[in-house]
Amino acid sequence: MQFEKLNVVAIGGGHGLGRVLSTLSFLKKQLTGIVTTTDNGGSTGRLRKRTSSIAWGDLRNCLTLLVDEDSIGSQLFNFRFDGQDELGGHNLGNLILYALVQLQSRPLDSIKLVRRLLGVRTPLYPMSETPTDLMAFYPKGRCKVGELSVDKMPIMPEKLLLAPLVKTLPLCIESIRSADLIILGPGSFLTSVIPPLLVRDITKAIQASSAHCVFIDNLGPEDSPAAALSLDEKLNWIKENIGCLPIDSVISHDETVTSEILPIIHCNLSNSSGSLYHDKEKLLNALKLCVSHIDKQQIISA
Repeated sequence: MQFEKLNVVAIGGGHGLGRVLSTLSFLKKQLTGIVTTTDNGGSTGRLRKRTSSIAWGDLRNCLTLLVDEDSIGSQLFNFRFDGQDELGGHNLGNLILYALVQLQSRPLDSIKLVRRLLGVRTPLYPMSETPTDLMAFYPKGRCKVGELSVDKMPIMPEKLLLAPLVKTLPLCIESIRSADLIILGPGSFLTSVIPPLLVRDITKAIQASSAHCVFIDNLGPEDSPAAALSLDEKLNWIKENIGCLPIDSVISHDETVTSEILPIIHCNLSNSSGSLYHDKEKLLNALKLCVSHIDKQQIISA
């Protein structure tokens, strides 16, 4: 199958999902992003404390990465206020999205309006329009609430939940059902990749979909307790927490990474600057290689 003809759904949060979306932006309406909305830090966290709302930071980041970084729209939505007053540290894009919800009543309507303003053709959906937080449990029953607390845990949580439990949008389910390829990651394992999988109807839709689901691993160890896990330990943790393993294959930059559970595609994904952001051209080639492997398996099974 030609990659340019695929329907692709990318799921996650943070800069990782933004990198995938900007890499595949040429797909336009054939690409859909489903974005984690549990962040409780920084500007987003302050807005969530002010009134109950979903986390806007990852959505705003994905929107700006789908437009020219030199455009006025990108600069406007990425602008951050200086100083120690009430505006200090706030991101203007977060404030605009927050304000639009007060006017539009639905996060989805606000996102659609911003997409029109910025000229973003790729659909972006929050994993849920209902505000929710991460709740992580230690092995002996103690718990931590909120993304910031989860990433600072000294050990892996035994269980991760959403509080309250939420449902996704029908549009998310429709996108997953019609997808040819579903992408999870890269990004923080516990706070970017896992939260959408805790939305039960998202995971059920992935399971029911005929699409191939690939997990893209990070370039280096992350700053969270998940850094101590091997790939198979991550996969087993997913299976234990959500009751299934909806992933079919893994793309890894590290050639030493092995798995007894899933096939791995090893590719050099580093960029010339040495940062932990995946190189766009290399990432696209890795995804094309993944699709070519799917084709070969289908031919063999047929």
